[in-house]
Amino acid sequence: GDDAAVLWEQTKAKFDEQVGVRAVDDRTLRVELARPAPYFLDLCGFAVFYPVYPPLVERYERPDPATGRLNVQSGWTKPPYLVSNGPFRLTAWRFKRDMRFAKSPTYWDRASINIDTVAVPSVEDPNAAVLAFRSGAVDWVSDVTPTYRGDMLAQKEEFYREHRAEVDRMRALGWDPIAIDRALPPDPRKNISAFPAFGTYFYNFNCEAKLQDGRDNPFADPRVRRALSMAVDKRRVAEQARRIGERPARTLVPPGSLAGYHSPAGLPCASDGPEAVEQARRLLAQAGYPGGRGFITVEILFNKDGGHDLIAEVVAKDWEENLGIQVTLVTKEIKVFRNDLKKHNFMVSRAGWYGDYGDPLTFLDINKTGDGNNDRNFSNPAYDALLERAASEVDAPKRLRILEQAEAMIVDDQLPVIPLFHYSQVYLFNPDRISGISSHPRQEENMYQIDVLGDGKGADKPLALPARAPGGQAAVGGVGAAP
Repeated sequence: GDDAAVLWEQTKAKFDEQVGVRAVDDRTLRVELARPAPYFLDLCGFAVFYPVYPPLVERYERPDPATGRLNVQSGWTKPPYLVSNGPFRLTAWRFKRDMRFAKSPTYWDRASINIDTVAVPSVEDPNAAVLAFRSGAVDWVSDVTPTYRGDMLAQKEEFYREHRAEVDRMRALGWDPIAIDRALPPDPRKNISAFPAFGTYFYNFNCEAKLQDGRDNPFADPRVRRALSMAVDKRRVAEQARRIGERPARTLVPPGSLAGYHSPAGLPCASDGPEAVEQARRLLAQAGYPGGRGFITVEILFNKDGGHDLIAEVVAKDWEENLGIQVTLVTKEIKVFRNDLKKHNFMVSRAGWYGDYGDPLTFLDINKTGDGNNDRNFSNPAYDALLERAASEVDAPKRLRILEQAEAMIVDDQLPVIPLFHYSQVYLFNPDRISGISSHPRQEENMYQIDVLGDGKGADKPLALPARAPGGQAAVGGVGAAP
């Protein structure tokens, strides 16, 4: 009746006021933020903000009889039911076999799409994925992971050396790496590419006062954490364990990845020479463990596959030789590994983080007290206070200066993590055949820009990121015309 209608309108108005989101008209969504968020528009492009069709999703909501909570089943994500508004629609999805997409007949810019369909086979074996590319079964491998990929990249470097003058000239002009490859003579060695990514591989320290077995936790002392960080030869980790040209890391936020943000120096490490190792030994002695005496046997936890064992072996050797402590390697299946992380059931563990949006906070929030991604259970009131100050600062440059202080606290002083290297993403594709793949560090690949060159369809015009000014910042926009 009328009373129910009035109650509904009051409830709806209260809800709108609380969430700060409302549809002004059919084409305008107004969002009111409780605090300044200069990265908000970037956040809106993050996958978790993609729109869904409510009537469809609601059909797959089921109440949990035990808790009364609504659980959403996954049926609405499958063809032919999925409703989407992108350039392609999902036409087939066979679990662990393949997916297939077709050009959407309702996409607003359908005429600009250069391909009709996209097939995505599921190839779990890394070697099989490379063979599929070499045989012509696939055009693009977006994550090249076999152990010999370092050898493939070394062959590309040899190809570059054969064309050094031309490569150096194009690099000096700020050309995009894909544009450089396309300008060079055809050669299968140039089909592999390693692009710097917006992510960092690091080791977690368990920062709780006690370990799970009740023993005092030596990693609760920042001096111990700094000592172990400084004793690692990070260059050796990158060059010998990884072998794909990744940069050794001293920070969480990859340096130079965000305009206006100046990364802290970070601690020196064994790569810098014996002085860093000597300082690490002094710190460990100050913490009560001279020469490693009396220190517990350190367990490094990591999951199977992915080459994490090779990294752990390098780190363990450095700690044993440089600090005199004993180390054991603990390998677990991925689900058990993740469960141990969330329960803080580890001493030291492997970890990694890719930024979700273009702001330092995407890396710094993971060390905030109580954050769901704070697997270290690190808590520092001064650090939290800096993040709180940054959240209320409306002056953008001042806000970045505050966040720089926060990261400096993490990587120069407190060290709840050991940054080891900044990720690279390894792709396999023929730049003379495929256009529209981007070297952007966020791996933001738009399938509507892909074009098979020379097939007589679409623009048949190569695309690449715009050239940089000499010595300028890396391009951060989308894919544009090649230089």
